Amino acid sequence: MIEVRIASLALDPQSNQPVIVLKPLLEKPGESRLLPIWIGHPEATAILLALEGVEPPRPLTHDLMKGMLDSLHTYLERVEITRVEESTFFAALILRAEEHQVAVDARPSDSIALAIRMGAPLFVADEVLDAAAIPDESVGGPANEEAELQAFRDFLESVNPEDFQS
Repeated sequence: MIEVRIASLALDPQSNQPVIVLKPLLEKPGESRLLPIWIGHPEATAILLALEGVEPPRPLTHDLMKGMLDSLHTYLERVEITRVEESTFFAALILRAEEHQVAVDARPSDSIALAIRMGAPLFVADEVLDAAAIPDESVGGPANEEAELQAFRDFLESVNPEDFQS
């Protein structure tokens, strides 16, 4: 398992779908990779709210999950993105309560939204990075990441709930 961080959250210009990009923390210069994972709009909103530290007046789903875990004296030890099958990523929430540890199957997007709220680290299996990561050819660094986040914020401000109805 390799620890990663969120490099960016943006809209894919071709599909108009949100994509979260994870970047390994420790990779050699010139060998850096990025792991793009396409996610749903509600999950992207939940991640963005958590990244910005926005607390809604009533708990959203991931806030509810955090509250439940806190009240049960259980903490999220880490999130592991464990495998990818036919472009679908799988994750596990590694939970700990006293001396008991359990892995709970979850979607990566929900796992990341909860991890941000609980301050838990993110890990990706080596095999997942080998299979799905792309070379990091970015040159913008943090300024480019902020521009991508701002573009996504602008999108969220202009979207209506009716846009998500089938």
